[in-house]
Amino acid sequence: MLTKAEIQLYRSLGDKRERDTHGLFVAEGVKLVGEITHSTLNVVRLLTTRDFPGAEQISAKEMERVSQLKTPTDTFAVVEKPHYDIRSARPQSELVLALDGVQNPGNLGTIIRLADWFGISDIVCSADSADCFNPKVVQATMGAILRVRVHYTDLAKYVESLPAGTPVYGTFLEGENLYDTALQNRGVVVMGSEGRGVSEAVAKAVTNKLYIPPYPADNCNTESLNVAIATAIICAEFRRAK
Repeated sequence: MLTKAEIQLYRSLGDKRERDTHGLFVAEGVKLVGEITHSTLNVVRLLTTRDFPGAEQISAKEMERVSQLKTPTDTFAVVEKPHYDIRSARPQSELVLALDGVQNPGNLGTIIRLADWFGISDIVCSADSADCFNPKVVQATMGAILRVRVHYTDLAKYVESLPAGTPVYGTFLEGENLYDTALQNRGVVVMGSEGRGVSEAVAKAVTNKLYIPPYPADNCNTESLNVAIATAIICAEFRRAK
């Protein structure tokens, strides 16, 4: 049986400040939790309302009290947050995604999942981007959070400090047609927020401005693409050009 203090702690992990303070995040669902238990991450507490190896059995009512989901699942894990060295991102030889102010948790989760699909191991985020250990993000990644390293830093300083000759791509309305551009499978691809796009400070370091054209070319009915959808198109084109 869970104590009131334990329930309060696990519920509090829906808040970024509490996740940072305790160095913990939560994951829910038998598939996701199963992947975590077979990963290198350290599981602090494992709870279930069913039969799950190594888990502590609790009641459905207790699961409702700790769950971050509207409809609680039957398996719940409290996990230590991993810490990654941003030097593991190697844009001189690999493709790295950079997110500039992407604040919607669902979009971030989808982008992490896309990175995993397209073989991108590192995502570098601005400090004002959504937290990758937000419960909504963790669920949306469908396990990709275990395979993609997400870093948070001053993004403008990061792209400015890259070695000379490192391509820095970004999406802009005045950019070159994506499908007419020679792309390299290395460098940094910056995706901006839907509201403001790539920030001015980061844009200064962009060496290659890209534009995803609508079809037909004069179709102006939709103002912009969802950032996760735009990321999927961009990543697919980079990999097609390999």
